[in-house]
Amino acid sequence: MVESHAARRIGLALRRWAAATLTLDVRSLAAFRIGVGVILVADCLLRTRDFGLMFAPDGIFPPQTLARYHADPTLWSLAFLHDAAWWGGVVLALEGLAGAALVLGYRTRWATMLAWVSLTSVIRRTSPATNAGDIWLACLVFWSMFLPLGLRWSLDARRGGAACRGTPPDRVLSVASAALVLQVAVVYVSAGLFKCNATWFAGSALAHALSVHDHGTALGALLVRIPWLVPPLQWGVLAGEIALPVMLVLLPSARVRGTVVALFIAFHATIWMTMTVGLFAAIGIVAWLPLIPAAAWTSGSAERHGATASSGRAASLACGVALMVATCSFLHYVTPWRTRPLPRMLEATVNLLGLAQQWQMFADVPAQEQWVYGQALLADGSVVDLLRGGVTLERERPTGGFASLPHHRWHKFFWILPRPRVNMFAVSAASAVARDWNARHGPERRVVSLEIRFGMQPLRNAEAAISDTLVASWPARSPAGSGNLDRFLRDAEGEAAAPAADR
Repeated sequence: MVESHAARRIGLALRRWAAATLTLDVRSLAAFRIGVGVILVADCLLRTRDFGLMFAPDGIFPPQTLARYHADPTLWSLAFLHDAAWWGGVVLALEGLAGAALVLGYRTRWATMLAWVSLTSVIRRTSPATNAGDIWLACLVFWSMFLPLGLRWSLDARRGGAACRGTPPDRVLSVASAALVLQVAVVYVSAGLFKCNATWFAGSALAHALSVHDHGTALGALLVRIPWLVPPLQWGVLAGEIALPVMLVLLPSARVRGTVVALFIAFHATIWMTMTVGLFAAIGIVAWLPLIPAAAWTSGSAERHGATASSGRAASLACGVALMVATCSFLHYVTPWRTRPLPRMLEATVNLLGLAQQWQMFADVPAQEQWVYGQALLADGSVVDLLRGGVTLERERPTGGFASLPHHRWHKFFWILPRPRVNMFAVSAASAVARDWNARHGPERRVVSLEIRFGMQPLRNAEAAISDTLVASWPARSPAGSGNLDRFLRDAEGEAAAPAADR
């Protein structure tokens, strides 16, 4: 009897904890739905800036090279069904359409499914230019497929869809709500745990990361010049990423949740202003919207306690299996077992669902400055930086650092291009950038030769030599180091026609 009574008390306590920690308000979910939709539309539009470079079969990421890069058929993408650029445009347009439907709350369940499929497809079509925020967004959208995002502030609710008939619920408690809460929390816990290393304990990691020759903006670089400000910021980031998500889960109160949500939204707003990380900051802000406590929407009136929505049995089962897969991926990555590959069946499932939980953003920030530039010789004899729109070439520490590149996709790709696994795109990257320039300029400004070079200098030794490495060139060099430069110089006075292989 005593054991039975104790078990009932434990069970009751767990149910109360789950209800307080894992329940989401439907208005918060509606705000989240709208935020996700806005990001998807923005991502679609932003990617059109250099669509030909990123999606065309003769662009930076040729399908054959991309297949070797992925080296795993379970890393699927709708964009892989056809090599033509127009098909890539269709897949990208689907992402934008799905985002617009989510903003409006139109056919929300189907729109969420389309958003996940199209977003995952776009991410894998441009994998080397993808950052952690893109992957995080795909994970958030995946769990959203099992949540009733259209119960409030939607066309579905207005037209009285099947999911909204009768008295609409005020809250959602399900396997999917638990998965979404845990997904948000593990990103920070994992990133914080990986920051527990000598680089961060030395106290200078944040200052290095906020340099314009790493990921900083002009404002970020300015802040790190204030000596007394950097240590509390750095230790605040390290402690907050680990402690606050744990508090969110273990201390289930509206006040704690509201405080944690506000702090992380402010954290990502600061990232937005001080770092060049693409849409990561916006995604981080939106990720916290479903966790806004119900009291935030009541305007001081009494909090409602209406019906609680839950997923159907089949959806709960499917979501539960996916949650176990994601949990295995997370535990594998944050333990010493990460040195061993996952069992093939589990790895394939992780890839198929797009639920890899590998979060170690800015875990290792070496004490160095690095930069990339595209040294181009033009037909008129001028030498310019092709990666920065043809500005006067600066071989050492280009003004603005990585922030002076066209946008973050370029930053991410050229940052990792020197790595052995990514360098397979060197030839296609140099060729595509040169061809894109030539298509937009006349014969007198055509590119004769292009060298993409990566510079680096350690900060601990001001007298250390600068490392300047050639990572890609156009025309491609032979194994002996020679290329077709002489022939192109001879052609410069002629028709300035590109070779057939590069048209």
